[in-house]
Amino acid sequence: MNTQYVTAGLVDGFGRVATDLRVSLTDRCNLRCTYCMPEEGLDWLAKPELLTGDEISRLVRIAVTLLGVNEVRFTGGEPLLRRELVDIVRAAAALEPRPTLSVTTNGIGLARLAGTLKEVGLDRVNVSLDTLDPVRFKAMTRRDRHADVLAGLAAAVDAGLGPVKVNTVLMRGVNDDEAPALLAWCVERGYELRFIEQMPLDAQHGWKRSEMITAGEILESLRSVFRLDPEDARGSNPAERWLVDGGPATVGVIGSVTRPFCGACDRTRLTADGQIRNCLFAREESDLRAALRGGADDAEIAERWRAAMRTKKAGAGIDDPTFLQPDRPMSAIGG
Repeated sequence: MNTQYVTAGLVDGFGRVATDLRVSLTDRCNLRCTYCMPEEGLDWLAKPELLTGDEISRLVRIAVTLLGVNEVRFTGGEPLLRRELVDIVRAAAALEPRPTLSVTTNGIGLARLAGTLKEVGLDRVNVSLDTLDPVRFKAMTRRDRHADVLAGLAAAVDAGLGPVKVNTVLMRGVNDDEAPALLAWCVERGYELRFIEQMPLDAQHGWKRSEMITAGEILESLRSVFRLDPEDARGSNPAERWLVDGGPATVGVIGSVTRPFCGACDRTRLTADGQIRNCLFAREESDLRAALRGGADDAEIAERWRAAMRTKKAGAGIDDPTFLQPDRPMSAIGG
């Protein structure tokens, strides 16, 4: 094996191996979704705190060539707001071995960028869309950009960024009546729909278990209209998937709260300010930015990353009565 490649992977104390890297490019967002942040936004990270584009690319290179990562997803905040996004994707696509590259986005700006991102090496996109109703969209996001999201989805298909996945969060009394309609709409257009249970990662810390639409409720609603047949075991995939009316279309449900998948988790996360999080719900982080800027070589940074992963807990602990929500919201952590 070429010595530039993996010497030892990201193995935690329970034998799980992290091969999927989620990289937050910014904590900023151009929507104000009610389940994520307040209307006035948040105190964004100052520019000196953010990793530079070159620093992000270096850490991705270390993850891929020294630590065995084979899938990289760029997130936020809203990653399309990051000016260096195209250069970062291009650098990641040039790595050997080449990782699978994706972006999770709210879709605003995707119509303009989809073709370029495909050209520089992006493989696919996940686009957030919680409602088919423009009026509801404006109420949920506090922005009148529904048409922009739909245009972004169509552009992603045209650019070949498939399979194009749609991420939906249902909220009780807000859009929980739309599950079957959303699925029919996605099936008609060839999008792969993923429902995600609302998680305790909002900046307001207003999440309540009693108000959350559960995976079970989502499936019950869908089965009132469609026949759902379970696919094979999901492995490390966070979504449980079902064939819709015999297939080939599928729908997924990510039950992070009621159906946790911690035992098969293969993810590691890098925040926009250079912190490693070994779990989405972790309350501790490990600083790689200081090592980067302090002159550490690749081998030292890789070992710090391994050490951060060795402390990963067996599970997120959401069902534990002592569970405490992370201080950082999803927009700062990156999905």
